[in-house]
Amino acid sequence: MKSIAVRIAAACLVATGVALAPTVAIAADPAEDISGTWAATFDSQVGEQSYTYTFSVAADGTLSGHSASNIGESDLTGSVDGNTVTFVENLNYQGMDLAITYRGTIKSADEIEFSRDVAGQGGERFTATRQ
Repeated sequence: MKSIAVRIAAACLVATGVALAPTVAIAADPAEDISGTWAATFDSQVGEQSYTYTFSVAADGTLSGHSASNIGESDLTGSVDGNTVTFVENLNYQGMDLAITYRGTIKSADEIEFSRDVAGQGGERFTATRQ
């Protein structure tokens, strides 16, 4: 009888201990601050392209900005989540509207490795550096 009472008491303590354990909130990764001007040069299907990206990142990780290259300019919209950057460049190239999607990994305060997809047709990998 004593053995059963001890087991029940132990189970109650364990249950109570779990129920009374403090709750710890885990914060999400804050968005990296990549606000500013970045540059990249890479080979593409239409030849060498030189880009300047200007990013602005809000506290909630929303990215806005602008791109300028030797083939055109565009506004950018996207997000930063931890060290991952995603955005879309809506470029008009020779009268065609192209949605170019970017996905990047922030490697340091001065370097982002990107891959991009041009209108679902593939694309390039390159590194952008802070200016």
